[in-house]
Amino acid sequence: MTDAKTQIDEIVKANDVVLYMKGTKTMPQCGFSSRVAGVLNYMGVEYTDVNVLADDAIRQGIKDYSDWPTIPQLYVKGEFVGGCDIITEMTLSGELDQLFEKSGVSYDKDAAEKIREANA
Repeated sequence: MTDAKTQIDEIVKANDVVLYMKGTKTMPQCGFSSRVAGVLNYMGVEYTDVNVLADDAIRQGIKDYSDWPTIPQLYVKGEFVGGCDIITEMTLSGELDQLFEKSGVSYDKDAAEKIREANA
């Protein structure tokens, strides 16, 4: 049995986009997780979701791994990007699009624009 840090490290490095969240991408269990999953889902991003509510060791472990106190947490190409507020800001500013493009992660550019238009 691997410890939580090793398990987290393997998942983060094995997948292009990972969202540690409360609940799942199809059934988020908190508003912040729902917002980030909603953005990724709407933009058509392929990502791995990890439900921290299913494992207390992972729930605490992800906070220790990133040195970030809150969930959700988004990782792209093995790098911690941020939580709900940061992802929201990056989506509205276009920085998330730039990160996906730089990282070779496919997403729906029109959907990203619609999010920004709706929040202008």
